[in-house]
Amino acid sequence: MAGAPRQTRIEIPRWLQLVGLPLVLLLVWVVAGALRHVVFLFLVAALIALLLNPIVRGLGKAWIPRSLAVALVYLAFAAVLALAVLALATVVVNQTRTASHRVDNYFTVVSGHPSESGAAHDLAHFQHWLDTHHLRRIQVQKQGTKFLTSIGTKDVEKYTTRALNWAEGAGVAAVSLLFSVVLVIVVSIYMLLDMDRLSARVDRRFPPTPTSGSLVVRMEQAVASYVRGQFLLSLIIGGSVALGLWILDMVGLFPNGGRYALAFGVWAGITELIPYIGPWLGAVPPVVYALVQHPISALWVALLFLGIQQLEGHVIVPKVMGHSLRLHPLLVIFGLLAGGEIYGLPGFLVALPLLAAGRAAWEFFAERVELAPWPVEALPPGTDVDVDPAPERPAARAAR
Repeated sequence: MAGAPRQTRIEIPRWLQLVGLPLVLLLVWVVAGALRHVVFLFLVAALIALLLNPIVRGLGKAWIPRSLAVALVYLAFAAVLALAVLALATVVVNQTRTASHRVDNYFTVVSGHPSESGAAHDLAHFQHWLDTHHLRRIQVQKQGTKFLTSIGTKDVEKYTTRALNWAEGAGVAAVSLLFSVVLVIVVSIYMLLDMDRLSARVDRRFPPTPTSGSLVVRMEQAVASYVRGQFLLSLIIGGSVALGLWILDMVGLFPNGGRYALAFGVWAGITELIPYIGPWLGAVPPVVYALVQHPISALWVALLFLGIQQLEGHVIVPKVMGHSLRLHPLLVIFGLLAGGEIYGLPGFLVALPLLAAGRAAWEFFAERVELAPWPVEALPPGTDVDVDPAPERPAARAAR
């Protein structure tokens, strides 16, 4: 094509294919294992930089200097993220402390006439219900009273103390997480400040063609596509949960469920960010709340979540995330398992955007790097061999 920049191609010799590439992969594996935490922080910082770079580039088009644009974007980003982490930690600690005090009072505080705890009162009420429904043979009050007497105040205080200690530990973990987040933000700021220079250097070495963008732009598009797909998936699942719980309340199958339908829907949308276990975590609070209302209500809520998960797995995810990632399902499963094995839950969360960015980089260099051919041994005369024609490269088609 006239006027198109000449595409640089690199041929990897045979000796490097046989010796060099395996050694490089082994070295990368050893270094990544030894510096796992550092590598993880830098990868997360790179993803954030790729995600925010289009915004910074857009501000640059409005005659805002790049350094000022980076500062504006990150001040807003850091403020929102820090407030979210601190708010989540505060809610976890306060709610756990409140729940532990309620449990303590339920088992230990005595009131009423006759004087009895809330647990003993509910146990007597349940035994009365059994007696009035022709289930007099089932005696739970005597055994339950023995159990309540055996656990005593000290045992309840022991468990509530453990819960409080867990909540305090969660608060400390949230603070350490905040430090890691600050470190990631600092690293990503440096990456974002140099992103335009890095992109220019790559473009000089590997000039983009009219039909193929630069490496940085393609990776940005891959990460942004994943984020859009994940946001749309969370919005669909969260909205479906909220609407379903509201309908169950309207028809009388989930009393008082409509009051918290929006909160349960938001929770389901947030947990949808966690692969595999996220949908199950999203179902726990509404099912537990429904179980407190009535066992039949819990069954209906469980069936609702089961139906939504089936719809998600067979229709929503293949349509939304399949179009966004363009990755083979086996590669997605391997990436998720590898991310969880290497870095636990955070590895689960960043596995898919890393795979999306890696796919964009692989496609970019696959168009510009080729392996030197290996010699084929001579075959005996008369041997028929079916040889498929080599696929024509995009660069060759564009040059026509």
